[in-house]
Amino acid sequence: MDRWLNRVAVVTGASSGIGAASCKDLVAKGLVVVGLARREERLKELKDSLPADQASRFHPRRCDVSKEQEVIDTFAWIDATLGGADVLVNNAGIVRAGVGITKEGNSEDLRAIIDTNVLGVSWCTREAFKSLQRRQVNDGHVLIVNSVAGHSVPNIPGFTMGMYAPSKHAITALTEVLRQEFHNSKTQTKITSISPGAVDTEIIDKEAIAALPDLPLLRSEDVADAISYCIQTPPNVQIHELIIKPVGETI
Repeated sequence: MDRWLNRVAVVTGASSGIGAASCKDLVAKGLVVVGLARREERLKELKDSLPADQASRFHPRRCDVSKEQEVIDTFAWIDATLGGADVLVNNAGIVRAGVGITKEGNSEDLRAIIDTNVLGVSWCTREAFKSLQRRQVNDGHVLIVNSVAGHSVPNIPGFTMGMYAPSKHAITALTEVLRQEFHNSKTQTKITSISPGAVDTEIIDKEAIAALPDLPLLRSEDVADAISYCIQTPPNVQIHELIIKPVGETI
């Protein structure tokens, strides 16, 4: 991790779960970390929980990644205040429990999932990549927290994945499109999709867990560890897709 010391990482969805765990892990490893989330008070609690030397390198900032202008303004602030982001962890994502594609009156929920899970990732990646290119930084790393549901849709009796699984399938395709665009731009910046199985976080759907009471779960820290693993690879190695499941998962 030596080459990342005091370089800037941006983590979206940083107020809880995988995002908070990733912020803690990266700042402990010597990076300057900007945590983005809608719940600013949770970000401040996270900062207060850190040792003093780490807290000084953690910058909480309110940003709703589903709002394009907020993303643009936030990355402009990062450029002006911290010199720009070298690592981006696209972690923010939402689920709308029990909202099926065929359910009446579901328009707002379906749009919200697409806006956060797909467009939010696209906007954050665009702004981070523009900054890397403008600063002539050739070794950045963009990571996307995907899902096993982005590769195959679990069939859980009586339960629907709704728009969540399609949004994650879009992320799988987006990862490859970004890899091609990065390559075409003649940059060594890397792109990685990390697809966890079920993770014990606030976002996990309680209906699905109720239907599968013996389902083993990953910890947020397990995914944060995978993120650190991916950014430590040598310059000639790019982990394009990493799928991690808890031992014993059967879906």
